[in-house]
Amino acid sequence: MENKAQVKIFSCRATRYLADKIAKEYGAPLGSSDVAIFSDGEFRPSYEENIRGNDVFIVQSTFQPTDNLFELLLMIDAAKRASARKIIAVIPYFGYARQDRKDKPRVPITSKLVANLLTTAGVSRIITIDLHADQIQGFFETPVDHLYASSLFVPHLRAMNMDNLMFASPDTGGTRRASMYAKIFNTGFAICYKQRSKPNVVDQMQLIGDVEGKNVVLMDDILDTGNTIMKAADLILSQGAKSVRAIVTHPVLSGNAIDRIEKSNLTELIVSDTIPLSRPSDKITVISTAKLLAEVIRRVEAYESISNLYSFQN
Repeated sequence: MENKAQVKIFSCRATRYLADKIAKEYGAPLGSSDVAIFSDGEFRPSYEENIRGNDVFIVQSTFQPTDNLFELLLMIDAAKRASARKIIAVIPYFGYARQDRKDKPRVPITSKLVANLLTTAGVSRIITIDLHADQIQGFFETPVDHLYASSLFVPHLRAMNMDNLMFASPDTGGTRRASMYAKIFNTGFAICYKQRSKPNVVDQMQLIGDVEGKNVVLMDDILDTGNTIMKAADLILSQGAKSVRAIVTHPVLSGNAIDRIEKSNLTELIVSDTIPLSRPSDKITVISTAKLLAEVIRRVEAYESISNLYSFQN
């Protein structure tokens, strides 16, 4: 009789805080690994236990610095060379996803390059949350389980039980996301139309939709500098909204973004823990993805459906 492969969950250094919680929710100890660092900064990860014939899940968000992505690649390669049966990369935040197309001449499609690197390293499957663009799934030749943070945020919003609720997108690219939430809650939605002269700089913004008297929730997948969200909040409040909150899956929050969020007109920023905050803030509520990811790992191993995690959307 063939022995069932053992599941082992490991973490790279940047996402250890989340991997610990995932392993606990799954009911298994986090696997033992180590990273040797040479004097010039070069590093070499290693598994400190046998993984031969096991299904290895490696947790790592690929936010900056790029060493986080490279460490994940090295861990995948090490697992392949140690004869793991399957190697599943759990990438809560898939970095470089904003570079998913050529939007000007002579630029790379970096998210496709990252997909190629992961495939070449030897990954068997990808588990990720709220890709910046759905088509990135097609960049992989291996299966991709693309999870939606709505399974976390919808119950949280329902528990808040806000009256006169309305959703909004801070740009036209997020229209589908805002309309999905509006459909779930049977509300209207608004769109902010922005124009940029360069990355992270919003020159002009206009509002499409009536927000007067509404408690508005801005929806986005990534919050970097916070410029767009804060400008959208100011615009929405100027049009008569009662309050503006923001729900963002991936809190990149670069530079002094947390300080600026605290000084902004946002009532609250709700995020997931795909990226760790540089410091806590009374204005930022963090909802953990650990339970969702642990359940998806269980379903992947049991060959069960993942799509019914979002049955509340129908």
